[in-house]
Amino acid sequence: MSPPNSVFPSGGGSPSSGASPSNGVSPSGGGSPSSGPESSVNEIDLSITVTPSPGAQPQVFRLVAANGTPGPESTVPQPAAAMAALERYGEGIFFPVPGPPQQCMDVFDGPQVAVVTGTFKGRAVSAAFKRTDSCQTARWQALAPLFGAAAGGTGAI
Repeated sequence: MSPPNSVFPSGGGSPSSGASPSNGVSPSGGGSPSSGPESSVNEIDLSITVTPSPGAQPQVFRLVAANGTPGPESTVPQPAAAMAALERYGEGIFFPVPGPPQQCMDVFDGPQVAVVTGTFKGRAVSAAFKRTDSCQTARWQALAPLFGAAAGGTGAI
């Protein structure tokens, strides 16, 4: 299933969370998240919590990358596939542009829930993903490698 090219419904990005990449080091020695736009625009530091079903033990992954290259701190099973999915869909999913309402089919694809927090190219992210209708499933599928599934997989763990 390929995600639609229109606006994805989103948990939204929260510019007030103040999250900053933990692998960034300010040249001045300060820990300020405002160490310059170029230092953070290509950095990714995301925490991903996937709960396979209600009451199940959540799995926690992390993706850390700079200039499109996953770092050794990354714990997602396939960091390169997760990076490819983020490069293709991340901006539109994490920071959607308002548009016309979407028509979503009432199709339940599973009880899985994923929560993604951190920073994506210098912007704070706080987004929830689920598989409760066709629009939510399309968002899930687009970023499935981030949730522990191989590229093109369901994201089910």
